[in-house]
Amino acid sequence: MAYKNASSPHQKQRRTTSQVMVLVILCLIPGVFLQSYFFGYANLIQISLACLAAVASEAFILKLRNRPVLNTLKDASALLTAILIAISIPPLAPWWIVVIGTIFAIIFVKQVYGGLGQNIFNPAMAAYVLLLISFPVQMTSWLPVQSLQPFSLTLMDQINAIFTGATLDGYSVEQLSVSIDGLSMATPLNTVRDALHNGFTISEIFTSLQFKASSWQQIYWINGAFLAGGLILLFKRVVHWHIPVSFLLGIGIFSFIAFAYSPDLNAPPLFHLFSGATMLGAFFILSDPVSAATTVKGRILFALLIAFIVVIIRNVGGYPDAVAFAVLLGNMCVPLLDYYTQPKVYGGGK
Repeated sequence: MAYKNASSPHQKQRRTTSQVMVLVILCLIPGVFLQSYFFGYANLIQISLACLAAVASEAFILKLRNRPVLNTLKDASALLTAILIAISIPPLAPWWIVVIGTIFAIIFVKQVYGGLGQNIFNPAMAAYVLLLISFPVQMTSWLPVQSLQPFSLTLMDQINAIFTGATLDGYSVEQLSVSIDGLSMATPLNTVRDALHNGFTISEIFTSLQFKASSWQQIYWINGAFLAGGLILLFKRVVHWHIPVSFLLGIGIFSFIAFAYSPDLNAPPLFHLFSGATMLGAFFILSDPVSAATTVKGRILFALLIAFIVVIIRNVGGYPDAVAFAVLLGNMCVPLLDYYTQPKVYGGGK
């Protein structure tokens, strides 16, 4: 019997890397569909741009490294990275935002380290952090849900806004980011953070007009859709249960402790679990077999560490959602976690 040495991801089932990546992409569809339904189909345009940039940049760097181009592109890992980046940015962000992020993820985070299986950081999250720090205005210009948008946007309006910064009628993205009530839009996490900094309590925030206009119910539905896709991945045994379950339990436990300590200044656990990128992170980002811990105990500690960092940053940090930052910090700790959680070698003694 011939044995083959191969880099991660490793699967017990006889699935190729391409099959695994395609299955993960298919499980993203429910969340992507609801995100597009609530916030407009510009989301799909961003995905298309990201996929084109991913394929082109990976082909370029592979050719530069004298590596096989077609065989590598067929594994679909670049497409998965592109989709994760595209759905993490505002739908009407300028076209160059998603292109810069995708090129950075593929070339500098993935291929510079040697390609799939060699990168130490999650490429999509590294790109997101780069974009958020470099272009904070464009990365926080989220639209209200379509029912609250002051102007009716056609597909051509959205395309024009992405490539020129304004709709066909001349409305800018800043004008589109205001709801019909004249309130500046923000994600629920951002709304809660800003209101807390202005002296409001959690109960006052949750009953305020601004929070009700911040599309929090739609965010709950989108997280629920990503949860459904994640459960399919668990059922198909594409991802191990240790990371998503430990992460969600960690978010629930740590946010409950903070809420119990000061309910006026900290959001309840259910809000944390179904806001921001919690479900997307649990099943599609933390569970990346390349940049996550590999031992069973290491995976549990890896997920709990990231959950703790997420809750800390959300409650007292400067950014509303912290999944990307927490994942990168967790990636840094993976070698240490794997080293101290190695299983004992059979017959090796105590």
